[in-house]
Amino acid sequence: MNTHRTIGCAGILVEDIFCGPLAALPAAGQLAAIPALPSKPGGCAANVAIDLAKQGLKTDLAGVVGTDASATVLLDAFQRRRIGCTQLQRSPTLPTSRTVILLIKGEDRRYLHVFGANAEFSAAHLPRAWLQTLGTLYIGGLFVLPGLNCRELAGVLHECRTLGVRTVVDVVVPEGCPTHTLKDLDLVLAATDYFLPNDDEARRLTGLDTVEAQLSALLKLGAKNVIITRGGAGAVAGSGDRRWTCGSYAMDALDPSGAGDAFASGILTGIAHGWAMPAMLEFASALGASATRAIGTTDGVFTFDEARQFVKANPLPIQTTTLRT
Repeated sequence: MNTHRTIGCAGILVEDIFCGPLAALPAAGQLAAIPALPSKPGGCAANVAIDLAKQGLKTDLAGVVGTDASATVLLDAFQRRRIGCTQLQRSPTLPTSRTVILLIKGEDRRYLHVFGANAEFSAAHLPRAWLQTLGTLYIGGLFVLPGLNCRELAGVLHECRTLGVRTVVDVVVPEGCPTHTLKDLDLVLAATDYFLPNDDEARRLTGLDTVEAQLSALLKLGAKNVIITRGGAGAVAGSGDRRWTCGSYAMDALDPSGAGDAFASGILTGIAHGWAMPAMLEFASALGASATRAIGTTDGVFTFDEARQFVKANPLPIQTTTLRT
């Protein structure tokens, strides 16, 4: 059991600015009136830390923000939720990262992003003294953190393994991601306990089209567990010769922005409680679906009790198979 140990959430920290939902983008030269442009904490590490706080778990953040008003928005949000910020540093030269999220009804999200201070985040922000305080380390945003070198990250993950700290690595792989940033992924996966790409990211990383082939390829690179999310199609997971497949929960979606991070939070919650893979997938699927109910990445996410009650009332079938050797 890993229940009482702090979960370290490291990586992307962003101030999200939400525009919409709109019926359609205005045409060139047109003005669309909107009631507000709400500003909320975002980014993989921030979202996961907030979602885990909703699950009653202790979290501590590692990342870089600026010295501007956007940083204040984030810090105030973390303080309200009693999220630790012992490894959160301030950049004197770069602004806090910001993202404008355009929400159009019936369409996927559009993003306008400023990398800002996230560009300074590196393995140096993950010291051994801090790692020793953790039960689990979550890395959010690999491949859009230009200062986070895969080889150096692999060293941190190996350090975690010697300390008995479980590791979860989540990626963001944009279209056109240069292949040279992927060359050391095998070093990272060889020291990773849980690897969490979505199906588009898994395709870009492996060059393979089917999720089954992607799963096998990533496991062969060394990850102990690989979980590939597929949006409304659910998720597939693998560990050794075991495979699990699940569907997804259907909810009236208002904003899907935080669904992936909420799913990751569900996996981390399951790790903390020592659950088996089927229970983790079911709980994570519930958290992911709940995130879509409100505008913002974390506002709609279930609390722990809400999620447990939901999955009890709505069991999600999980198919388990063992590969033939």
